[in-house]
Amino acid sequence: MLDLTFTAPQPKVIQGAQGDWELVIGLEVHAQVASNAKLFSGASTRFGSEPNSNVAFVDAAMPGMLPVINEFCVAQAVRTGLGLKAQINLRSAFDRKNYFYPDLPQGYQISQLYHPIVGEGEIIVDMAPGVARRVRVERIHLEQDAGKSIHDMDPTMSFVDLNRTGVALMEIVSRPDIRGPEEAAAYVVKLRQILRYLGTCDGNMQNGNLRADVNVSVCKPGDYERFQKTGDFGHLGTRCEIKNMNSMRFIQAAIDYEARRQIAILEDGGKIVQETRLYDPDKGETRSMRSKEEAHDYRYFPDPDLLPLEIEQAWVDDIAASMPELPDEKKARFVQGMGLSEYDAGVLTAEVENADYFEAVASGRDGKMAANWVINELFGRLNKEGLTIATSPVSAAQLGGVIDLIASDAISGKIAKDLFEILWTEGGDPARIVEERGMKQVTDLGAIEAAVDQIIADNPAQVEKARANPKLAGWFVGQVLKATGGKANPAAVNDMVARKLAL
Repeated sequence: MLDLTFTAPQPKVIQGAQGDWELVIGLEVHAQVASNAKLFSGASTRFGSEPNSNVAFVDAAMPGMLPVINEFCVAQAVRTGLGLKAQINLRSAFDRKNYFYPDLPQGYQISQLYHPIVGEGEIIVDMAPGVARRVRVERIHLEQDAGKSIHDMDPTMSFVDLNRTGVALMEIVSRPDIRGPEEAAAYVVKLRQILRYLGTCDGNMQNGNLRADVNVSVCKPGDYERFQKTGDFGHLGTRCEIKNMNSMRFIQAAIDYEARRQIAILEDGGKIVQETRLYDPDKGETRSMRSKEEAHDYRYFPDPDLLPLEIEQAWVDDIAASMPELPDEKKARFVQGMGLSEYDAGVLTAEVENADYFEAVASGRDGKMAANWVINELFGRLNKEGLTIATSPVSAAQLGGVIDLIASDAISGKIAKDLFEILWTEGGDPARIVEERGMKQVTDLGAIEAAVDQIIADNPAQVEKARANPKLAGWFVGQVLKATGGKANPAAVNDMVARKLAL
């Protein structure tokens, strides 16, 4: 593992009209469990199906239909807890959270309020090399999602699509450890990364598979430290919750606006009302949605149709034994085992598919050279073309072949870039392309010497300038490479030019 000795970033300070204020942020992230079936039924979770086509009788709350727990969804929640170094509770229970909404057919949501399946864990949120925030996770509980109300299909009616109803969600609740908008976005990015490595959530925010409720409050400098000492939330001020955020940019903008709104109210002598708010990206502001309900408002009680969920430690141990290498561990291995910089290792491990591609390229090869080619050439081109690693025209085997040709001095770096372009547009085997198209670099010292001698003989004035200023020797190197069609070994040309000019 990387050295976890790091400096915590400074809290975001906002200057008000009457002094400085600090932010305190906690997040509740709803992550859709990666599962083919719903939490309490066998209905499909496939996105984009015809409205109301993925609905079992239990999802539609038909009389007499009883929920049956999906064991795989439970395993995914346990796997997530293990990935966050969290306590796994061998006994958990489901509750009914009662409220009415048209897309909630039962009139209640099955959730876990009092006895969640996962307890306290943590996430290390990297902000810069050597700078990170340790954010504590309070709990992870399983619950069912609601459906979707559609209001823009008819001027007088609303429609309901129940396809999402009953889809398994993990609600991942953080402690109020986050101190700025950038940290909040970085936390969601890191959590999404871990979930994708684990395979427990695909993290697709556009499809609503990962969305965050952001709790924001403001306090005066020193109050947060008093909260840490006493555990008294009164030091942190009244929080407001911004619902259903699915964009890192909007999360930051919403937090910044909400903090300034609260500061203006407090400095004007007013009080913050605890409430749920929505962010309007068009106006760049939050607006009130409803007053914040407390637990008693939902009339929670144990779900009578579901027995307490009891799992065995041996089952948890089996899941732990199948855990993949997580991003922090992989990043540490790239730094310590391959000599990569923390920055490069962070870029390569940002997405699990990118890390897998890089490892295939680097296998049996120089890690630094592989990283340079993957980051600079491949990622640069993918970004330019709007492609992902999954749709890359150049496979890991092809890029590895390019690196092999460079390492064996069969081609130069310049020729390698030309070869990469051919692979990108035409495909093929790198070694065969180089052979068939005569792209091998010239390593014959006799041929190189002849080219150098000819350039020196044709440019006596330039020779005198180079001997007076050795930096001008590069001109001769460029001319030789040009004369040989870029095929001459650059290192050999440099050595030959320096010797011939007696530099």
